Amino acid sequence: MYVFSTHTYVHMYKLCVCNYISKRHLEQITSVGPRPVGSPENEVLTVGYLLEQIENIRVETAAGPHQLTVDVQRPTGSFSIDFLGGFTSFYDRVTNIAVRLEPKGGAQHLMLANCHFDTVANSPGASDDAVSCAVMLEVLHSLANQSTPLHHGVIFLFNGAEENILQASHGFITQHPWAKQVRAFINLEAAGVGGKEVVFQTGPENPWLVQAYVHAAKHPFASVVGQEVFQSGIIPSDTDFRIYRDFGNIPGIDLAFIENGFIYHTKYDTADRILTDSIQRAGDNILAVLKYLVMSEKLADSSEYRHGNMVFFDLLGVVVVAYPARVGTILNYMVATATFFYLAKKASLPGNGGGRYVRRLACATGVAVLSWFVTLLSVLIVALLVTLLGRSMFWYNHFYASICLYGAAATGKMILVHTLAKNLYYGVSDGLGDLFFDVSLLLWGCSLVWLTQQGLCSAYVPMLMVAFPLATRLLLSKEFKHRGASVKYSVLYLLGLALPYVHFMFLIWVVFEIFTPIMGRSGTEIPPEVVLASLVTLATIFLSSFFLHFIYLVRSTKWILAGLGSVFIIMFLLVSCGVFFPYSGNPDSPRPKRVFLQHTTRTFHNLQGQVESQDSGLWINSFDYTAIQHITPSIPELNDSVRTRCREDRPFCGYPWFLPVKFLSKKNWYLPAPEVSPSSPVEFSLLSKEETSWGTVKMTFSAKGPSHMSLYLMPHRGASLSTWSFGNGTPQFDLSGEYFVFYSHGLDAPTWTFWDPDPSGPEGMISVAISSHYFFGEDRRTSQLEEILHRFPTWAFPSSWVSTYDMYRY
Repeated sequence: MYVFSTHTYVHMYKLCVCNYISKRHLEQITSVGPRPVGSPENEVLTVGYLLEQIENIRVETAAGPHQLTVDVQRPTGSFSIDFLGGFTSFYDRVTNIAVRLEPKGGAQHLMLANCHFDTVANSPGASDDAVSCAVMLEVLHSLANQSTPLHHGVIFLFNGAEENILQASHGFITQHPWAKQVRAFINLEAAGVGGKEVVFQTGPENPWLVQAYVHAAKHPFASVVGQEVFQSGIIPSDTDFRIYRDFGNIPGIDLAFIENGFIYHTKYDTADRILTDSIQRAGDNILAVLKYLVMSEKLADSSEYRHGNMVFFDLLGVVVVAYPARVGTILNYMVATATFFYLAKKASLPGNGGGRYVRRLACATGVAVLSWFVTLLSVLIVALLVTLLGRSMFWYNHFYASICLYGAAATGKMILVHTLAKNLYYGVSDGLGDLFFDVSLLLWGCSLVWLTQQGLCSAYVPMLMVAFPLATRLLLSKEFKHRGASVKYSVLYLLGLALPYVHFMFLIWVVFEIFTPIMGRSGTEIPPEVVLASLVTLATIFLSSFFLHFIYLVRSTKWILAGLGSVFIIMFLLVSCGVFFPYSGNPDSPRPKRVFLQHTTRTFHNLQGQVESQDSGLWINSFDYTAIQHITPSIPELNDSVRTRCREDRPFCGYPWFLPVKFLSKKNWYLPAPEVSPSSPVEFSLLSKEETSWGTVKMTFSAKGPSHMSLYLMPHRGASLSTWSFGNGTPQFDLSGEYFVFYSHGLDAPTWTFWDPDPSGPEGMISVAISSHYFFGEDRRTSQLEEILHRFPTWAFPSSWVSTYDMYRY
């Protein structure tokens, strides 16, 4: 007993020490502030700190059974990616710190653990992704101190250019000599601040990786539903997982923090907001899974275990259920067969002959489906009214209000439709409760078959939603027949549905946890009321499916309808009066409005190279649907009179888009301001123009400027790009006749040189524009920016910098 207590105390002490050290690493990394690529904070201070800590670990463990090798890589490369509509990326001397831990005799096969230490501009990036790098330092320390030699090696990659759309990971996996030995990877990311880290992508295929996570993770949190939703492209985000998968052909596991996405990529993403429990949980999981994988024989010959997918999901974070997809297919069809057999058997019972039961079932199914459409239409009308009243996103800081408004409307409408059907269509009729239970079984069974035929592992959800209710009903059939909707029946029925419903409600919580914050950064074109009202309505429809038959069992629903109607009316009045403000500057629970400001100077040249026009101003983008309606009272000159219009004859409308997201944010504003004069202005020139043997003109350009630049190419009518110097040489992702090239560099990068073909013509055949973005240093601020920033309300997060835009016609 004494030995057990001592061991437990020592183990807890070690955990606390690791917890403390990881927190210290996190605080040190974030203490330098934002770390955009190319900044001294990213390329010098953070790199120096990481190298110092890694060297300490190397010295401490030199006498052990492992060897530790460090390599600082500065890759240059280019690739195209179908993200944000598709664009081409070019990077020059970005930073990777690769640490190879292996037995002293060497290792032929390697695992890869990846985090990134760079950030977006104006955010300290504690969760995205400094905390992952802090955890990786401690996992490295722990593995290096093991007395038992590892079977395989591990590369800990601290990558310094992920926020520049996955550049550093591409540089490592396509150029580093160690990359050829990597057999699998774990990627650590964030889409929120703290909480549990969820496994939201695995594979492709390679089910042994999911099995490893299930076997080893101390605090599992995983869902194949999240994986299939993320990979569908609905969520406007991507991670290094894609680069390793697509360019390295390596399988892996993608983990991310997802809670509190409201402050993701903002100034509020600070170290003090990440709880030590989150750090400990992540460290426990990553250490356990990595240790399991590097000791596994499957890593050495993973191709043998490659084929097949896994169905996996956790039950409230306690245990993960995982089984091969082929087993899931068999199980799904077995449950569907049992369901249809149950319904067929009822159709063959005495009294149901001549197709009577089938007709009643078909009619009841029509009523159920009609109630769905009527409910969805009614709630969407409410959402439209809220939008027209100018109260959009009222739920952003008051989520419960959306449930009270849209949830009450959806539930009330569903009950009303079925009450009307019961009283006006069916009248007094026996067996309606039984009939509508069968309707729910039929509809869930059909969705189960369809999802299974589509090859979606998420089909396990309707499988659970069919299997448990069916089993419960069969067990309670006598109770139902003799007592109707008695209290005992209701309690036993709820107990039978507990597991699938609790799991389904947990999935719904995850959906709202992810999508509610996303609505605050989805641009000005996607109406958030429609999205959220639809999600609430769908959740109501799904959750109510096996409770609809109670409407036909109870005597009256008038009190329920009266209660729901009262809640809806009161909430609609409160929303209409503006009681619920969307944003909050409360430091304890901020809900900031995201605004991008660029103090920019735009210069337009004609075919002769002369300046055609020039202007300067503050270019302002809102990244949610409310645009500037709540900001105008604080900054009166920022109103719709200064709203911009897209000039279709200019690349990307003639504005310095940092990324190709103009389709998301078509509403932007331009306040006149003095010219900007950065100390290192962009230098852009045409180096040469030569005819090619296939009848085109090859134009070579050079550009030298800040660490972030965007190149826009717009061939004129009748012209097209056939080849260029980027990527594989073939221009990709024609964005409505335009091409976008994203450029960034680290320290001491040479002049950027590139070429494009230009079919010659009398009116010019192509417009080329380049924008420069100053994210750090003295050049990123002007007095005009500082003045307007101070006027923004406390609940706004204006991310600002200086930029230029220069357009040329050739």
